[in-house]
Amino acid sequence: MTRTPRIRRADPSDAERIAELLHAFNTEFDTETPGVAVLAERLRTLLAGPSTFAVVGGEPATGVALVTLRPNVWFDGPVALLDEMYVVPELRGSGIGSAILLRMVEICRELGVSEIEINVDESDADTMRFYERHGFTNGDPDTGEKAYYFSRSL
Repeated sequence: MTRTPRIRRADPSDAERIAELLHAFNTEFDTETPGVAVLAERLRTLLAGPSTFAVVGGEPATGVALVTLRPNVWFDGPVALLDEMYVVPELRGSGIGSAILLRMVEICRELGVSEIEINVDESDADTMRFYERHGFTNGDPDTGEKAYYFSRSL
């Protein structure tokens, strides 16, 4: 019988493990990373504050969702940005990602979040299908017009 992994909201003591997962994520996709030590230090600070939270799954954690919150003029509650979501490769398709995402949505509801935003690379069709399966869309449901993400590093 398969046991469901423990899914929980992380706290600052989880910073090191979350940093390892995020570093592995960037390394897997050949994306620059400042390294585990830098990420862990940033996460300890961010997770101690009110505008960032993470959900982890597994003991030790094998998946993570990292979320930041911000006020927005269009909504009464904050808007959440799912900054990062990662599950170790050998557990993808096992349901842990879905469980983490569902818990993340529950926490957003508890915090009065009005909208959750997620950015996905155009070539990542599997990830888009994953989020669509969980009720997310990349366009306006009324008009069908697609949404695009733009950024500029400073």
